[in-house]
Amino acid sequence: MRKLIVLALLGFACSPLMAAECSTTVEANDAMQFNTKTITVPKACKSFKVTLKHTGKLPVASMGHNWVLSHATDEAGVIADGMKAGAGSSYEKPGDARILAHTKLIGGGESDTATVNVAKLKAGEQYAFFCTFPGHAALMKGTLSLAN
Repeated sequence: MRKLIVLALLGFACSPLMAAECSTTVEANDAMQFNTKTITVPKACKSFKVTLKHTGKLPVASMGHNWVLSHATDEAGVIADGMKAGAGSSYEKPGDARILAHTKLIGGGESDTATVNVAKLKAGEQYAFFCTFPGHAALMKGTLSLAN
C-alpha cells in the first residue's frame, strides 16, 4: 500500500501542472538571428521570464538587440514608433501600451530579462516577439502563444 501511495505522489509531482517551465532563454547573435522562432507559455505560469542573451561580440551601438513582445497586429507600429524614439530609448517608444514585455537593448556578451504577465495573454491570440533595433525585425522575429 505504501508503494502505491509513493507512486501516486511521484506521478502527481511529475504532472505537467507541477512541472510548468515558466522561463526560457532566447539567444541573439551578430548575424541578426534569434535561436528560436516560437515560444509557448504554459497556462499554469503566473509570470513567464524571457532572458535575452547576446552571443555575439559586436557592441550595442552597431549590433544591439532587444526582445519586445506585442500583439502581432501591433508589431509594425511598435517598430515604427521605436525607430522614432531612438537608441536612447532602446528603440522603444516610452510608455508604449502596445508593448507587453521587453528587455533593454544589449550588446555582445550581455543579457537582460523580460517578464511577461501571463494574465494579459489569451489563448488563441497571436503575439509577436521581435528586435526593434533598426532593420533587425525583418530577420529577428517569432511568435509567442499561450498553451491551451
